[in-house]
Amino acid sequence: MSTLRRYKEIEKSFAKRIACAFSNVFSVIGRFLARLVHAGSQKLTIMFVPHTERRIFNLQISFFGLALVVLVLAGGIGALGFAAVDYSDAMGKLVGKSDTLQETQSQLDAMRDNTSRLVSAARSFQIALDATLAKIGAKPASNSDASRDGDLASFFELSDIGSGSLREAAEIEQVTNYLERSVNPIQELGDIIAAQGATLTEIPNLWPIKGGIGHISMYYGQNENPIYGSWYMHKGIDISTFRSGDPILATADGKVVTVAYDIGLGNYVILEHKYGFLTRYAHMKAAKVQKGQMVRQGQTIGYIGNTGLSTGPHLHYEIHLGTETIDPLQYIKNRSRASILTLSP
Repeated sequence: MSTLRRYKEIEKSFAKRIACAFSNVFSVIGRFLARLVHAGSQKLTIMFVPHTERRIFNLQISFFGLALVVLVLAGGIGALGFAAVDYSDAMGKLVGKSDTLQETQSQLDAMRDNTSRLVSAARSFQIALDATLAKIGAKPASNSDASRDGDLASFFELSDIGSGSLREAAEIEQVTNYLERSVNPIQELGDIIAAQGATLTEIPNLWPIKGGIGHISMYYGQNENPIYGSWYMHKGIDISTFRSGDPILATADGKVVTVAYDIGLGNYVILEHKYGFLTRYAHMKAAKVQKGQMVRQGQTIGYIGNTGLSTGPHLHYEIHLGTETIDPLQYIKNRSRASILTLSP
């Protein structure tokens, strides 16, 4: 019982001490606040003394009021600082947008130029394709499905469409429609060319010197004989490269019917082709084919020489149709192709 009473007394003593401590703290805080209010309530006089004889202007303000003014000014300056930062960011973004806009405008102008070039190229393509198709009797692309999309020429007079991006888009759409319509005629043209490909290699139309080199030193027809000085009928063309050994090509697919030597022609080869054509290659240094051999257009059949009655290394080349000779230049169309043939030499 005595122990319980002792604990009660200790508890009461501790509570009194805590209460006393809080009372002292609140008392100190109260005195501090009183002094602060008293100090803040004191007046501060600000005197504005003019340099003239006007009266002096006095402004009285408490420290609390002065502190409030300072806080307001600081807040205003801070707000202005934040506004300046935001304004600077906005200006930076605006400058970036302006640069992007200029770049976009430049790209748009370039796109318009490319569109104009595309339209011009498409017009040239239409003219060339229609002319080619007309030559072979095929239907021009501009006339197919005309009721649906109209002719390509319709978008060269787009005055009713307006200007700007809408006009460019309309032009591109018209070009696209035309190109889509051109697919079938081009395929038809390809089929015709493929069908005629074999015929083109069976007619002697290739330049007879590999690489497309050489020049004509004597043409077909009436010429003065370089050895005898008399006029005679030259039945072929003479092609010179100023040297011996340059490869001579078969000008068409055919069969070797003659490999021989003649006092006038020297070493020569005669090829037989379809449709009644014969070709003769004379004054060879040496032949590279044998009688009865089948050759392809562009295949090497011999080499330029100076055999027979000749004043220098050259090729004498003839084309015969039936019993008549023909000017080879009427058939030679592919001199450039002779420079890219890859048949064995």
